[in-house]
Amino acid sequence: MSFLDRWLPAWILVAMAVGLLMGRFIPGLNTTLEAVTIGEVSLPIAIGLLVMMYPVLAKVRYDETHRVAGDRRLMATSLVLNWLVGPALMFTLAWLLLPDLPEYRTGLIIVGLARCIAMVFIWNDLACGDREAAAVLVAINSVFQVIAFGALGWFYLQVLPSWLGLPTTSADFSVWAIVLSVLVFLGVPLLAGFLTRHVGEKAKGRTWYEETFLPRIGPWALYGLLFTIVLLFALQGEAITSNPWDVARIALPLLAYFVLMFGISLLASKAVGLSYAKSTTVAFTAAGNNFELAIAVAIGTFGVTSGQALAGVVGPLIEVPVLVGLIYVCLWAGRRLFPGDPTAPASPSRDRLSA
Repeated sequence: MSFLDRWLPAWILVAMAVGLLMGRFIPGLNTTLEAVTIGEVSLPIAIGLLVMMYPVLAKVRYDETHRVAGDRRLMATSLVLNWLVGPALMFTLAWLLLPDLPEYRTGLIIVGLARCIAMVFIWNDLACGDREAAAVLVAINSVFQVIAFGALGWFYLQVLPSWLGLPTTSADFSVWAIVLSVLVFLGVPLLAGFLTRHVGEKAKGRTWYEETFLPRIGPWALYGLLFTIVLLFALQGEAITSNPWDVARIALPLLAYFVLMFGISLLASKAVGLSYAKSTTVAFTAAGNNFELAIAVAIGTFGVTSGQALAGVVGPLIEVPVLVGLIYVCLWAGRRLFPGDPTAPASPSRDRLSA
């Protein structure tokens, strides 16, 4: 196991701290980072995300994804958790824990609607999940995101609160922002990963590709992850450190959401008979959120200085360390929850990304 892998949680915490300090004490850094954007996402952050996702997607055996698409239990469980349970859980937690803060509440509801399409590949790979299943589920979630995001936003911000006698919020979501997020943060690395495997295997065979080429590019996934975390927190370091109490209030429902959503998803997947690898993939794809899209929608709809945008920014502040912690929980509990399952890791030290 590499030095980087062994101390990954520590490096992530250091990256978060460095980013926050840079954003707080380097004047004009956020303006510089936002000088060039893709949609509403800083170009350097977009590059970091693409570098992070490419090695993982290059490892996917695309000729085996048909077996995932044909697994009805997997597909149905994932769709229910992502598009029914997840948004409903975030709506409930936001109203229960932030009844007096409508802007932050709305921002969290938007986060709950944005299903994960980027960092989930890293979490899934580290937890020994099913790579092919992750690729298929994220692709399906992306299609649903384009189709359903606006309708679900209207339902959870206007229709459902009205039925419950609660205040409503008017929001006009940009379909273009959703499409752009999917195309850039999933389409580009997915195409690159597919072409790399196709060309590499055709030129030198699968053995060379998986035993020689993939170990060379594997560490770049973690380099991209740490680079992205530094820039992400640097971009919003001042906003986060200037509002510690607000951040704490926003963090509470987010913490509850990630833990509950992951636990519900893992146990539900086990209950329907899925293996450890597939259950893990379902759990991470359901618990994670597309913070790039949530931030872009919040900024585009309510403004860069809005409470909704701050709630979106706090999302990865909580998601990153919590899901990293859940990786280790998953690895530790794998053999206990799935006794006799050959896809469950033998020990928490199993290395996936740089091997």
